[in-house]
Amino acid sequence: MQVVKSIVSSFVHKKNVSLMGTPFEISVVATDAVWAQERVNSAIAEIKRVDKLLTTLSKDSQANLINHNAGIAPVKVSGELYKLIDRSLKIAELTQGAFDITYGTNLSYLKVELNAAENTIFLTEKSMRIYFGGIAKGYAADRAKYILQMEGVSSGVINAAGDLITWGLQPDGRQWTIGDADPEQNMKPYADFNISNMAVATSVKRDEDTAVDAKSVCVMSTSAELAGAMTTPVIMLGIKVGTELVNRLQQLACVFVDEYNQMFTSKFMNALN
Repeated sequence: MQVVKSIVSSFVHKKNVSLMGTPFEISVVATDAVWAQERVNSAIAEIKRVDKLLTTLSKDSQANLINHNAGIAPVKVSGELYKLIDRSLKIAELTQGAFDITYGTNLSYLKVELNAAENTIFLTEKSMRIYFGGIAKGYAADRAKYILQMEGVSSGVINAAGDLITWGLQPDGRQWTIGDADPEQNMKPYADFNISNMAVATSVKRDEDTAVDAKSVCVMSTSAELAGAMTTPVIMLGIKVGTELVNRLQQLACVFVDEYNQMFTSKFMNALN
């Protein structure tokens, strides 16, 4: 699992908490410990709000109402949820369904009707469902970062089970860099990459994915939402096609590691790093 390599400093205030079924570590740089913990608590409250917005387990949630009305009627949702679904479907189209927040029918992401004027979402077939598992964690991290910045936190890190988003610099003025919680794990080749003001997400080849030619991939972006959504599609496409896809998107960069620990980078890697 990826972690941020940081100096030991009394100015870095951290809190570990389980949210959205995921371990989050929220770190802020500040001189006042009490003020810092208050800011961290604001970030936690925002992640909880996002979880409530995106859950399909609550009877009254907008996401559950969309599923309940599949094949029946459009559902009016908040502007925030509408925009997230719209972005998610665009990623699904870009990756030809390798990333998809919908399931239940073949190519179901093509069967969602959006009405921007009315802010409505309609799953056109009764068997269709929507689920935000592939994008919720990254979106929550982006929102938590936004809240922290709005409350005056000029530097920090949010680590959502190894997917990272950072901003600002360490207390000594150095950039945030990737470390590794376990040097024997697959993320070791990415150690020491500068990731200040970036989001980083990784995907590791599963044993059953015998056709995949990469051992792991690290995707970097300015958005945790986008980085997290793209990792699985990029690794499943393989080194050549996955890199070609990333090269078409200027807001993304990636680094592949193959079975021989050789590294392959996208063309915008140096621009982001």
